[in-house]
Amino acid sequence: MTATTPPALDSASHIDADRFGRPDGGWRLRLYTVIFESDTRAGRLFDVVLIWAILASVGVVMLDSVAALNQRWAAWFTVAEWLFTLLFMAEYAARLLCVKRPRAYALSFYGVVDLLAILPTLLAVLVPDLHLLIDVRILRLLRVIRIFKLSHYAAEVRYLSTALLASGRKIAVFLGFVILVVIVMGTLMYVVEGPGNGYTSIPASIYWAITTMTTVGFGDITPKTDLGRFIASLMMLVGWGVLAVPTGIVTAEMSAQRRGGAAPPLAPRACPACHAVDHQSDSAHCRHCGALLP
Repeated sequence: MTATTPPALDSASHIDADRFGRPDGGWRLRLYTVIFESDTRAGRLFDVVLIWAILASVGVVMLDSVAALNQRWAAWFTVAEWLFTLLFMAEYAARLLCVKRPRAYALSFYGVVDLLAILPTLLAVLVPDLHLLIDVRILRLLRVIRIFKLSHYAAEVRYLSTALLASGRKIAVFLGFVILVVIVMGTLMYVVEGPGNGYTSIPASIYWAITTMTTVGFGDITPKTDLGRFIASLMMLVGWGVLAVPTGIVTAEMSAQRRGGAAPPLAPRACPACHAVDHQSDSAHCRHCGALLP
């Protein structure tokens, strides 16, 4: 079977295989199959262990931030943090070793996220003044994105990403209009209410205009005059429409994309012979070598 459609978004087990380079054979290929491909039993087990390690490490970071727990279990939290750090260091090194182009992987989005999973702990030890950066460890949660099999929703993700790109200029123009409105209304409220009612400056009044138009309304600055309350009421009503416009723009673009036709879905199944991954969902044999697909 010959397919001419380009590959959709790869799954967590096949991210950027061509970009990073799949090894030709040997222990590097076996390690690559376990780490980057979850179609095998070992690959699935690796993903399960990794996701639980990520969630447990994030839980340790959260519990460590509770003062009462930190005073009682600080030593255990430190030991657990170092265990997770060493584990993620070993995994990061393994990923670099099993790809042909480790530099490309290290500079990729997931490579940077992997590095941020271990860097804060190491920096906190080497440079004590950077201890506050250790809370950046919560970014480890981003690594869960790679493990989830997002390729099952590749068509939907493709529609959404294409619609967002197509809507970019329209949304930019709309946001420019919103910025103009909040600047004008914020300046007007500064003139109407004045510093005596909390509108101490034009930037502070613009901040009030933004919170009012987005219907957040923190209440730290409120109008006191009748005219000011009337202006605030108008901005609240306008805010409802403001929130709906970007959604309508993106939805219209998504509808246009669907009317244009959808590409055949691709299945994230790896060929046991050549390890190719870009197969249609109804394919029984590999499009490259003809081997039977799992």
